[in-house]
Amino acid sequence: MEASGKAELLENGVWKAYIQLAYLNGDITLTNGLQSNQMRKFPAFWRRLTTHSCRRCGSGKLHFTPCYHCGTDCPYCEECLTMGRVRSCTLLIEGAKGSCEGEEDVYRWPGYVKENPRGNRCPKNSTRESENGPTLEAYLHPWGLSPAQTEASKEALTFLSSTSPGSKDAAGKVGLPRSDGGSSGIAHSGKTAPSFLIWAVTGAGKTEMIFPLLQYELAHGRKIAIATPRRDVVLELQPRLMRAFEGRSIVTLYGGGSQTWESGDITIATTHQLMRFAHAFDAVIIDEIDAFPYLNSAALEFAARKALAPGGRYVLLSATPPRALQREAASGRLPHVTVPVRFHRHPLPVPKRVPAPPLRRILRSGALPQTLRARLEGSLERGAQLFVFVPEIKLVEPLVGLLQGLWPDKVIAGTSSKDRERSVKVTDFRGKVTDILVTTTILERGVTVPKTDVFILDADSSLFNEAALVQMAGRAGRSKDDPRGLVFFAGLENTVSQKGAIRQIKKMNRTARKRGYLLD
Repeated sequence: MEASGKAELLENGVWKAYIQLAYLNGDITLTNGLQSNQMRKFPAFWRRLTTHSCRRCGSGKLHFTPCYHCGTDCPYCEECLTMGRVRSCTLLIEGAKGSCEGEEDVYRWPGYVKENPRGNRCPKNSTRESENGPTLEAYLHPWGLSPAQTEASKEALTFLSSTSPGSKDAAGKVGLPRSDGGSSGIAHSGKTAPSFLIWAVTGAGKTEMIFPLLQYELAHGRKIAIATPRRDVVLELQPRLMRAFEGRSIVTLYGGGSQTWESGDITIATTHQLMRFAHAFDAVIIDEIDAFPYLNSAALEFAARKALAPGGRYVLLSATPPRALQREAASGRLPHVTVPVRFHRHPLPVPKRVPAPPLRRILRSGALPQTLRARLEGSLERGAQLFVFVPEIKLVEPLVGLLQGLWPDKVIAGTSSKDRERSVKVTDFRGKVTDILVTTTILERGVTVPKTDVFILDADSSLFNEAALVQMAGRAGRSKDDPRGLVFFAGLENTVSQKGAIRQIKKMNRTARKRGYLLD
């Protein structure tokens, strides 16, 4: 049924008959929106305390108000309120995941992987693996991956193959790691969902690395979700996947999107949209697991666990994994692979320290320190665009004014999370209309400019942790035409975060050189 038809059913109230029919057919389950639990609390252990939690997001952050529907003081969930109010008396409908047995798959082996006339890469045909089925290498060849990307995708494919439903290694793997360091996989029959981490440097081409994984899962009739923190990434991925997997249904879900009621072979969604699903996907790929809003969000962790079907697996992508995941990987509890080099196979730019007073003092004096000014002039003279990061929003506009006074012939803009024109300014920067862009960590990810240098002012600020510094530094040197972009940490102190960021970047370069991935 088309989305417009479903919306019409909701508006006319006819949906109740369809819900009843679906329930009788066993296609859905019905329950209330909140789950109540009885517990005893010390010291009054003889008393029973009733607690509630949201079945959609798992939160216990509830608010009691008089309810028009049930006539009582009824709690509702505040955590997922933006997706519709869930009360204790609210009907929550969960669809049953369909079985793929007996369904004909349009990707049917045997054969080979072909490239169609339009240049889209997809398998000619496929079905479940058999003795005469394809090897894992067959999923790698069509995509034109670099050696490092190929090795990472192969490791991930091996993981997916060994943890496929029914395989002997499917049980006993670590579940989706929590940001607090624990394992939070939802148990199905006493088992936790296996997870695999792809730890790839910024600019390594993580999207291209997951193409073989998507192809593998689709070839076996499975459904996949790709969860990402930002709406712009969702919109960017959609056309790329549609070209790569022509003939497959691809659904994009984000706030204000038009495909809310649609289902597809591949679902690309912002992390919040995972709350809409229960046991729906055989594989969930979580991009930038260390980024806001997923990081430290118990509700989004719950949603990611709930969205996975029994026997499903997680693939986690990150350039700067949280410490908890790094510990899991180092201990061997979390299967993982490291991609220490970018697709163009040149080393990561190593940040250089520039002694500079606090930015507030610079703004009060109205003059840049000579050393910092010389670095900025050097980057402009070589024709690079400049990313200038500052720790606080209120520092953006004053710094823009100072820089405009120094370089009146340059186009200089500033933006932050509160700027309604942010998307326009980012577009201008990408289009080389803007020479210098002053911003906050809001643009530490997701913006790629071919020839850019990065200046991080007040790099010793407590607001810049190691991961943020690595991500900001990762804006430089991303293009094969300018792989040696420059990165500068400007500040008085050489903090632990700065030392850690530089150490991590140098370690990745050493690893890449040791493995023979670097061209120079």
